[in-house]
Amino acid sequence: MMADKIRVGMVSLGCPKNQVDAEILLGFLKNAGFELVGDAALADAVVINTCGFIESAKQEAIENILEFCQLKQEGRIKCVAVTGCLAERYRDEIAQEIPEADVILGIGSNTEIADAIRRALEGEKVVRSDVKEKLPLCGERVLTTLPFYAYLKISEGCSNCCSYCAIPSIRGPMRSRKIEDVLAEARWLAERGVKELVLVAQDTTRYGEDLYGESRLPQLLDALCEIDGFRWIRMLYCYPERITDELIDTIARQPKVVKYIDMPIQHVNTDVLRAMNRRSDEASLLSLIAKLRERIPGVVLRTTLITGFPGETDAQFEQLHAFVKQVRFDRLGCFAYSAEEGTRAAQMPNQIDEDIKARRAELIMEEQASIMFTENEKKIGQTLEVVVEGYDRYAESFFGRSAADAPEIDGKIFFKSEQKRALGEFVQVRIDDVLDYDLIGTYVGAVPGRNTSCDSGIE
Repeated sequence: MMADKIRVGMVSLGCPKNQVDAEILLGFLKNAGFELVGDAALADAVVINTCGFIESAKQEAIENILEFCQLKQEGRIKCVAVTGCLAERYRDEIAQEIPEADVILGIGSNTEIADAIRRALEGEKVVRSDVKEKLPLCGERVLTTLPFYAYLKISEGCSNCCSYCAIPSIRGPMRSRKIEDVLAEARWLAERGVKELVLVAQDTTRYGEDLYGESRLPQLLDALCEIDGFRWIRMLYCYPERITDELIDTIARQPKVVKYIDMPIQHVNTDVLRAMNRRSDEASLLSLIAKLRERIPGVVLRTTLITGFPGETDAQFEQLHAFVKQVRFDRLGCFAYSAEEGTRAAQMPNQIDEDIKARRAELIMEEQASIMFTENEKKIGQTLEVVVEGYDRYAESFFGRSAADAPEIDGKIFFKSEQKRALGEFVQVRIDDVLDYDLIGTYVGAVPGRNTSCDSGIE
């Protein structure tokens, strides 16, 4: 089979950082002469770029691998390749327990994807894993997001070593990209019509520490704002311990930087946080949140929490619950603790029963649902700037997001419009009603000077 006739499909699981890796993998395959297809089930070879962060992610990855191995057994595809975190973490186990998988590449071997698939199609089993630091941090990408937004990875790995987290062992220590390399990729994205740039890393607030001896995130934001084409610049994964006054001032000062701060705090009880190897406490978090709300008017605060960490008492959980009620985060996700092998927390005594962990997470999310409904009701009658993402035929409405909503994470705004709207168009929507985490509204006009789009229209 000639290389230019090999059709390759991709299934990418997990976080936006993994999605960037998948897009770089697709770039390698495209440059090697493979034909990329949107439906992986119709390909000759499928690449499953896995997540292996927590148990639920591992199960999802395994289910996808087995599904495509079944298609291979039925003769519908010829090669199953496994990449990403699960392949890095459990390479030998996958090779032994799922022999139908033809290619298993650790993250340090991502550059070998094209050669590995060719060899597999000739009948060779390919299992490779180079050092993590060889994971490519840049390269030509095949964007898989909607055309008006894209993720930009500014560093790889993590050196925080939270006791519950396997990322340092999977991805290695933090490695920042040079600022000039980040800016070059950002310009490349802007030239391709990207209007919303989303910065990602395991800890964006640590960006540059390893290269420059200090965080250079504020300087990076200033430089990115000088690039023509971007309307919104968003950051994810800002650790509260490293949100400095300089960063706060930059966010407040730069109009392109959306007033949205995603800061995973995980807990508020001091003893639990120390066991997690986190340095915050309730007093410092309350002080930071008050400062953010004072110095960045209208700031949207998002966080993630963990319930059922080993040893978490009823009283410690109630402290967390009360904190959520008091602070009233704009966006919040809560997860039951997952004991990951190889982490210090998995070896701690007093592991919590699964049902208790899940119930505690459920109580937090019920509280947050009530908070969000109340806060969303306050938006009725307001007019918001919305970027158009598509059309829902069942709801007979267009939908999109405001600057207060991160892509693929937060809620949507559904709105009626008598005329067709274009993908990536920025419009003004009057909010008329609330539906769970989403808003419902009516188109009232274009955003002045922001009516460029990526599509002639959506039907």
